Amino acid sequence: MTRIAFGDARLYLNRHLEWMAFNRRVLEEARDPGHPRLDGKTFSVEEHLMDLASGYVNGSGRHRQLHLGITCAQGSKRWRHGRQARLQSWKNRIPPMQQYDLVVIGSGPGGQRAAIQAAKAGKRVAVVEKQSAVGGVCINTGTIPSKTMREAVPHLSGFHDQAFYGSNYHVKENITMKDLNFRVTRVIENETAVLQNQLKRNGVELYHGIGSFASEHLIRVENSNGFNELEATYVVIAAGTKPAINAKVPTNSRNIVNSDQVLSIPAIPKTLIVVGGGVIGVEYACMFATLGVRVIIVEKRPRLLEFADSEVVEALSYHMRDRRATMRLNEEVESVEELPDGKVAANLVSKKRIVGDALLYALGRQGNIDRLNLTAAGVEADDRGRIKVDADYRTSQKHIFAVGDVIGFPSLASVSMEQGRLAAARAFGLQAESDPAGYPYGIYTIPEISFIGKTEEQLTQEDVPYEVGVAYYREIARGQITGHTEGRLKLLFHRETLDLLGVDIFGEDAAELLHIGQAVLLLKGKITYFIHTVFNYPTLAECYKAAAFNGLNRLG
Repeated sequence: MTRIAFGDARLYLNRHLEWMAFNRRVLEEARDPGHPRLDGKTFSVEEHLMDLASGYVNGSGRHRQLHLGITCAQGSKRWRHGRQARLQSWKNRIPPMQQYDLVVIGSGPGGQRAAIQAAKAGKRVAVVEKQSAVGGVCINTGTIPSKTMREAVPHLSGFHDQAFYGSNYHVKENITMKDLNFRVTRVIENETAVLQNQLKRNGVELYHGIGSFASEHLIRVENSNGFNELEATYVVIAAGTKPAINAKVPTNSRNIVNSDQVLSIPAIPKTLIVVGGGVIGVEYACMFATLGVRVIIVEKRPRLLEFADSEVVEALSYHMRDRRATMRLNEEVESVEELPDGKVAANLVSKKRIVGDALLYALGRQGNIDRLNLTAAGVEADDRGRIKVDADYRTSQKHIFAVGDVIGFPSLASVSMEQGRLAAARAFGLQAESDPAGYPYGIYTIPEISFIGKTEEQLTQEDVPYEVGVAYYREIARGQITGHTEGRLKLLFHRETLDLLGVDIFGEDAAELLHIGQAVLLLKGKITYFIHTVFNYPTLAECYKAAAFNGLNRLG
């Protein structure tokens, strides 16, 4: 039979959202003895695919009359004419390819800052977000929900005021998950609106759908309404992470949950098993312990938060134990099971068995790259989904950058924001400087932990002659006024030059208080700065002056 070129049809059909489904269906019908015939001759697969894509053939393989008003019975000439009309109609329905200077995959902290930085430089920018709401994991299931819950817990439980009114004082009796979710929902709604307005105000175009690479410069965005194709000069991957999956831990969003599902627990448990002594696990452990839950932490390492100052971590551990938390260190979970009575059992490698009302699996996260089709872009990731980048956050493809949690440590929202800004600046040759050594760390335990610079362990390993100055919240008037008497601030400085080397804070508002020390550290200031500076009274900032005096007195 005479064949007609279907190059155009192939091009457009390859861009269709259901291409694979169409292809499979065509091959099945092409092999069917009842395959439709025209003038005694079988349609080619290409012809049948064109009909199938335009909705011209129903599931049984029989032709039906549609909007074109043409049927097979009218003959091959009119059918071929109709086919050309259908092809033109198909072309008209396909959205035109859009061209952008920068396409950002993910609207979390890193993606947001990358997009806005490029937009402020006059570039045409698009952001691809798979969820219906912007903000990524940070706003919707991670940082913002957990930190909002962290603020709600001490308030509702009356934790900070119990020093004045007694241990039985509570703002609300019988606190429920609904109470915690109420505050979380309000904050998420407001933060989402703020971010959406920021993107709109800066002229950033937003596409909702699954973003994936079709080639090195082509991003395909698919959703329930169809698809779009975006051609990008530069791409920033800010896809974030998702909780690590363990086949031996069957999460159910009820009593066995991961870190993204904590707020789906129907009721506050009496006993909670937390698997993982990292940042996420310890933060949630502190929250539930403050609510009066008996918390059991299982951690395979010898201590919690290994990257933080050991003295600060020990102080935190002391306060957690004081709230009936138990730490099973140097222990590893082998399997988890739900018991017939609705409780949960964690079986340890050491053959111990821990039973609780609920279990939080917080043992790491992995890059959210499953649907990115990185192979098409020539970008590689490791077995945990982390994308390797250089100092400028470039991947193996010089025009493709990756930022945020998807590239691994430190996986902090604040750092992700800076990485996104720097990636966009590097892409378009903008002036931007930043020193990763000056990034602060904030851990929202109860009380908080925050630090910057070197730890005592690091300075000891590097043979740096240092001294320590310490101030305690209980010795500061503001600490007594607010009831935050359990905190402390530690300054590390060089014994000879008096240069400030590090700041470690354990106590309420530690993440805010740290910024004073951060400024002095980054400006290469000395500990004497705090001696000669007047701080408002009464404030926790006075801890800096008290710690500086304490440290200098140790020099003799």
